[in-house]
Amino acid sequence: MLRRVKLLRHPQSRGSSVLEIDVEIARSASALTLIYAVRGDIEAVSLPKEVAPARADGLWQHTCFEAFVRSSPAPAYREFNFSPSRQWAAYRFDDYRQGMTTDVVIADPRIELQSDDGETRLLASLDLSDAAAWDAAKDWRLGLSAVIEDRDGGRSWWALAHPPGNPDFHHGDGFVLTLPPERTLGR
Repeated sequence: MLRRVKLLRHPQSRGSSVLEIDVEIARSASALTLIYAVRGDIEAVSLPKEVAPARADGLWQHTCFEAFVRSSPAPAYREFNFSPSRQWAAYRFDDYRQGMTTDVVIADPRIELQSDDGETRLLASLDLSDAAAWDAAKDWRLGLSAVIEDRDGGRSWWALAHPPGNPDFHHGDGFVLTLPPERTLGR
């Protein structure tokens, strides 16, 4: 099932180059695919240079696209960071910002970046076939977000929903999208 959602700009954002961000989401039994479409003055966005795909920490400090996923109704969740550089990160949390560990079960995602006049699209596809702890039969609650850094140093924060106060993509109020498990005929 393919879903499309819009991210909302946080009111404390200083960056002004991006006008809107949409995300297309597809979930199957063994994969999660996200396509972030960023529209605006793309020339003013600071995009990291492309490098060989690899894990890296601190990606959220620059232009980065993120997905937070939990199996309903569990408090534990996973965080995925995808950089336009093709670097990425995967973490597990036991609860809100607690018990963070690197998620070593996740295989290298496929990350592709395409840009043209006024739009940049980042595709991130996660192969989850080796991640048995994902509870494939349960609904997933997602929080999708992006940090956009402008070339002049301004930043904007985008998410499906923002809790009150400073930008906080880990907050439970941001996990607003429900993705049901893939259904097969006869079930």
